[in-house]
Amino acid sequence: MKFTYLSAAFLLASPILNAQPLDLNLSKTMPAIEKFYLDLHQSPELSYHEEETGKKIASQLSKLSFDVTDNVGGFGVVGIYKNGSGPTIMIRTDTDGLPIVEQTGKAYASEVKVIDEHGANVGVMHGCGHDIHMSSFIGTAEQLIAHKNKWQGTLMMVAQPAEEVGGGAKAMLNEGLFSKYAKPDHVIALHVSASVPAGKVSMKNEYTMASVDSVDIAIKGKGGHGAYPHTTVDPVVIAARTVLALQTITSRELSPLEPSVITVGSIHGGSKHNVISDEVKLQLTLRSYNPDVRTAQIAAIKRITAGIAQSAGLEESLYPVVYVHENESIPSTYNNPEQTNVVRSAIADAIGATNVLETKAVMAGEDFGLYGRTDENIPITLFWLGGVNQQQYAKAMKNNETLPSLHSSKFAPDYKVALPTGIKAMSNAAVALFNN
Repeated sequence: MKFTYLSAAFLLASPILNAQPLDLNLSKTMPAIEKFYLDLHQSPELSYHEEETGKKIASQLSKLSFDVTDNVGGFGVVGIYKNGSGPTIMIRTDTDGLPIVEQTGKAYASEVKVIDEHGANVGVMHGCGHDIHMSSFIGTAEQLIAHKNKWQGTLMMVAQPAEEVGGGAKAMLNEGLFSKYAKPDHVIALHVSASVPAGKVSMKNEYTMASVDSVDIAIKGKGGHGAYPHTTVDPVVIAARTVLALQTITSRELSPLEPSVITVGSIHGGSKHNVISDEVKLQLTLRSYNPDVRTAQIAAIKRITAGIAQSAGLEESLYPVVYVHENESIPSTYNNPEQTNVVRSAIADAIGATNVLETKAVMAGEDFGLYGRTDENIPITLFWLGGVNQQQYAKAMKNNETLPSLHSSKFAPDYKVALPTGIKAMSNAAVALFNN
């Protein structure tokens, strides 16, 4: 997922909490956390294959006396720690890597290669920072147990697989995450940012990340010889008309006040210069915040593709097939304003108000949003953890250079600064919600 550049520093509008920040003695615990991070970074696993990663998370939580269940929703892990009566706070991390050959040049760079589901030999890298997430997650668990006299309630630590393919949150929820283990009152998570300096965090209320849908369109035609196009119905021409017509959904059918993206990322058809094929395949990604916009996007795609096929003279049996990958669809992430204000104030108290920035919503997606879309209607908050080396960030801003993005083979977060910041931020956010 990709993040936009941060905006100006946010002036805190929410009330400051009365509780003092936790006194974290990170000098003693960070060497082990950094070692854990480096191990995770050098041993990434692809989505649905996070078996060893899950075991490592489960082992760490067990050492902290959590009641641990593994293999939830695949290789997910749930850790429960009961500390008297009070609310239940869920902290979530994601665990999967990406099929990327790392090119950071770091001495600890991942050299893992595997055979993927298509039979290809691919590199594997934590190119979206999930190793930072998991290490902050364990560091936070350590601190909350060490300071359990500062809070009461149930701490629910959830390590979720398959975020990168939009399947992990669904799988864990479908296995009864909120019924078999605990029903949280608050759900929080962090995500490392490739656009924010290490040592800072950023966040916003309300919509912060988009819904994501993958759509396949099979455009039919009647093939033949390229020298006799009048005897065919050319699906390449129909596809070209379709690609252009789809752009009018956002520009002419949806309100300009409602963000919408419809991108045709792939088009394949034909096999030879002088052969008109029978089919062209399109692959699309759809992005929006408002669920009604998503519904309108999909309905318009089906209507427009059918209309163009009809205008080309095709019978209904040869109209395009529009397939929405519902198993990969994820909703937008909506940060509950009241909860997010509590989180923001607690983090500002812990790391300094000048280090808490306001950000803009992005069109990247995260299946974290699903935890706030269940029947329980639980408030959720996701904040961004700065990952860019401060000197690298300053140089890029001065020279108008583009920083390596998330999912880049060259993305290398400054873990020595990001990790303690993430642990401070998340630990204090959790305590604030326990005591709010």
